[in-house]
Amino acid sequence: MSVTEAAPAKPVESAAPRRFRMTWQVLLLGLLGLLVLLSIARVVSGANDITSGGTFNAAIGLAVPIGLAGLGGLWSERAGVVNIGLEGMMIFGTWFGAWGALQFSNPWAGVIAGAVGGALGGLLHAIATVTFGVDHIISGVAITMLGQGVTQYLSKLIFEGMPGGGETQSPRLPAPERVSIPGIGQPLQSLESHGWFLVSDLAGLLRGITQNVSLFTIVAILLVPLSFWLLWRTAFGLRLRSCGERPVAAESLGVNVYYYKYVAVVISGALAGLGGAFLSLVAAGIYREGQTGGRGFIGLAAMIFGNWRPGGLAGGAALFGYTDALQLRQGGASVHALLLVIALLLVAFAIYQFTRQNRTRAAVITAVCAVAVFVLFAVTDTVPEQFTSFTPHLATLLVLSLASQRLRMPAADGLPYRRGQAT
Repeated sequence: MSVTEAAPAKPVESAAPRRFRMTWQVLLLGLLGLLVLLSIARVVSGANDITSGGTFNAAIGLAVPIGLAGLGGLWSERAGVVNIGLEGMMIFGTWFGAWGALQFSNPWAGVIAGAVGGALGGLLHAIATVTFGVDHIISGVAITMLGQGVTQYLSKLIFEGMPGGGETQSPRLPAPERVSIPGIGQPLQSLESHGWFLVSDLAGLLRGITQNVSLFTIVAILLVPLSFWLLWRTAFGLRLRSCGERPVAAESLGVNVYYYKYVAVVISGALAGLGGAFLSLVAAGIYREGQTGGRGFIGLAAMIFGNWRPGGLAGGAALFGYTDALQLRQGGASVHALLLVIALLLVAFAIYQFTRQNRTRAAVITAVCAVAVFVLFAVTDTVPEQFTSFTPHLATLLVLSLASQRLRMPAADGLPYRRGQAT
């Protein structure tokens, strides 16, 4: 009698964890949830300025130069070139933006000149790193120092003899036009003044983003989806990103790696230059020495927070701009109300760690931090003025520390590459 052997049972494979995907629906829900937390903090603390239209409008203006610098860093690092020189390229953008606006008596000429000035800095960085193989960090630091020295010299040469100009500043500059959506400003302001939970906060948000907005700001915001489309939805973007992930493999498939690195770094410099031009033309209406204030480096932090993605870096720039606007407008009271928001966010993050990631120890530590922040909020009435000026930087460090475990930089970012390595 034949015996039929049973086939060995296949091991049951555990289902792979579903990867979180950021969609526009999730983004809207997240923004709504954050607005609810801000509304709770406003009602509890009485700090009405944390959701006022003026705060949101100021936050946009403060976020734009950081976002443009971060977008420049994104283009460069997606092609595998670390761009620490964003600060120097922004410095070039501030000076050339002012010069172009004065030379042609047109703010948009200044916008173009600022982009060209930043692109020249990007070209220098590309020549040094891509062609000559200079360390990316050293080249970036050198360009920042070069930007400071060159603009000082040019200011003495050109601005010093102009009425209102001098060694460290330009005369007053023409500004790009500001626009508002007609017919909704007054109704939104009326809703905001009632102080209703969530409704007034939403009215403040809408008033801040629809009234008295510079056309330059609108152009800068549109550059975010444009960069996403170019880098993730076109063959050009695929080739460029392949140079930052596997340049040897890209070369073996016929991609001119040097060309795409050059294009990416020059565009990176142009975007940083636009951020600098925004500072001189829109934010201040005048060029002043040192007005970038480290925003190029903060833009890099926003890019890292955004995981080298356009939408994420826009969120990081908005966070820094918002906290900066708070400390400038109402100081200690607004920052004190923000402590309650931070405590609630930490509680939500602790619950997420415990239920979704099964990380009990990390969840307990996060919950303890949330309790500590809440106690600090409960036992104090305001935040010392010396602390409020550091709030934007502290918020950036806090978010980076919480987001560090999900970050993935391009695989070949900052690594040396020479043509012919594939052979």
